[in-house]
Amino acid sequence: MNKPCTNRLIILLVIGFCCISLVLPFSLAMLWSLVDPGHPWSYPHILPPVLSLQRWVDIWTTTSLPQALLHSYLLAPCVALCSVLLALPTAYAFGRLEFPGKQAAQLISLLPLIVPSFVVALFFSSLLNVLGIYSRFLGILIGQTVLFIPYAIRILSVSFSLIRQEIIDATRDLGGGPITVFKTAYLPVLKPGLLASIIMIFILSIEEFAIAFVVGSPDFVTVPTILYSYLGYNFIRSNAAVVSLILVVPNIFLMLLMERFLKARNTAVITGKG
Repeated sequence: MNKPCTNRLIILLVIGFCCISLVLPFSLAMLWSLVDPGHPWSYPHILPPVLSLQRWVDIWTTTSLPQALLHSYLLAPCVALCSVLLALPTAYAFGRLEFPGKQAAQLISLLPLIVPSFVVALFFSSLLNVLGIYSRFLGILIGQTVLFIPYAIRILSVSFSLIRQEIIDATRDLGGGPITVFKTAYLPVLKPGLLASIIMIFILSIEEFAIAFVVGSPDFVTVPTILYSYLGYNFIRSNAAVVSLILVVPNIFLMLLMERFLKARNTAVITGKG
């Protein structure tokens, strides 16, 4: 098989995989969200007999979805900011310094990713009660921050490691102070990593369920808790499709924004030139 045929085959396989894993589920979710409540979609109908936006209207007006959206989009930026700020010193040490036990410390920093999220949620729920912290918002903020710090550490460690020492030395030799060194040598390289960390943790916080459910219920409702209520004992596929689209679609645009920014900054990251 010649090279052009091989390339076409690979492209077709990639397109097929994307259609199966992305386009098909998204299309089905959209169809289920448009099923009219008075005309169920069932066998032998290939497509919904009647399409309408009634389920969207019903969920928005009869459930706590508006409040859940407000809670989720207030919580996520706070979690992202706290995670990135707390991760910066550790990321600097992993990316710029050499010290005994560095590899072990890097491994330990990833442990929150190994522990099941419900175990972390139950631990934090008990810990918050012992400490006398009864604010649902603050409890979820602390739990999600600890859960997502490893992502920020990993991304920012790579960003710190890409900073060129000769640029730092040259800036200092020219009389630049700490602020000038940071603006000239560090910031241009760190920008993509900072933005990627913030967007990634923002998305993870929006989609996180275990801590939000265990610590926040029943007073502090987020979008995933509403979604899982439709996926539980009283399974309502159309309602779940509506909430899942509300949850996923903004995150898709955020991921595209992160990818576009990283591509635009690719040269700066590799060369250290801002």
